[in-house]
Amino acid sequence: MTIRELQDKIIKLKKETNTAILAHSYQAREIVEIADYTGDSYKLSVDASKIDADNILFCGVHFMAETAKMLSPEKRVFLANGNAGCPMAEQMDRDYIAKIKEQEPDRTVVAYINTTASLKTVCDVCVTSSSALRIVQALDSKKILFIPDCNLGGWVKNQLPEKDIMLLKGGCPAHAAITVNDVMKAKNEHPDALFLVHPECVPDVVALADYSGSTSGIMDYVKKSDRAEFIIGTETSISEHLQYEYPYRKFYPVTKDLVCKNMKLTTLPDVYNTLLGMDNGEAFEILMDDKLIADARKCIDEMIRLGG
Repeated sequence: MTIRELQDKIIKLKKETNTAILAHSYQAREIVEIADYTGDSYKLSVDASKIDADNILFCGVHFMAETAKMLSPEKRVFLANGNAGCPMAEQMDRDYIAKIKEQEPDRTVVAYINTTASLKTVCDVCVTSSSALRIVQALDSKKILFIPDCNLGGWVKNQLPEKDIMLLKGGCPAHAAITVNDVMKAKNEHPDALFLVHPECVPDVVALADYSGSTSGIMDYVKKSDRAEFIIGTETSISEHLQYEYPYRKFYPVTKDLVCKNMKLTTLPDVYNTLLGMDNGEAFEILMDDKLIADARKCIDEMIRLGG
C-alpha cells in the first residue's frame, strides 16, 4: 500500500468514527498531512477542546494526550503510539516536587507543559515555551520554582532579574545536546543564514541565536522574515516542514542529531490501526479519573486565566 492510499483510508475512517486527528509539529510529514490540527502541544489541546468530535487521536507523546484529555474530559482521547513518552516530562515526580514545596513554601511552582498529569497536581501554574516569560512576569509572587527544564527556566530568569527563580536540573536531552561547536559549524557552512533556536537549548547556544522562541515562534519568525536562509535549532522535522511551506527558501538543521526518538515512534500505520481499534480495546486510550483531571487541570486553568 502506498502512503497516499493509506492516507486516503485514514481520512475515510476518521470521518466514519467522528475523530479529530491532532499532530504535533515534530511528527513526520505524511502524518501532518492527514491531521485536522497541527502545532505545539498546548495549542493542540486547546484546539481539541473546541471541536465537535467524539474522539481525539493524538499523534505526539503521552503528556500531550493527557493534556488533551484534561481539557476535553467528555471525549475519548487516544495516543497513536502508546510507547511514545517524553524524557523531560518523566524526569521529576509528584513526591519529589511536593518535598521541595515543603522546604520552599513561599515559592510559586511553575510547571512547563512538558510534565505528567500527576506532577501537575502539585504545581500552581502551567506554561508553554511561548507563554513562559509572559506568565512568570504576570505572577504576583516574586519567588518561583520553575520545573522541569532548567534551560527554558534559565532563559526566563535572565529576562526577569526582578524575580527570584529557583531551577532544578532537568530538561530536554535532545535540545540540550546541541553544542556551540554544532552552531559554529553550521554558521560557517551557511554564513548568510539566520540562526533560530528553541530556548530548551543550553544558554551558550541560545546566546548565538538571531531569534530564540517556541516551535510555533520559530515558524512565525520565518513567515514574517524576508531572509532566504535559516539554521533551525530545534527538532529536524521543523526544517522539513518549513521546506515544504517555503520551497524557495533554504533551511538547515543545526545538527542532524537533533531528533526526538519518541516523536519518531508514531507511524502512519499507527494512526490507521488506532482508528480501527477504538471500539475493540486495541487502541491506546488515555484513561484518567475525575479527581486526577480536576487536580491536574488547576495549573492549566491558571495558565489560561493569565493569558497563556
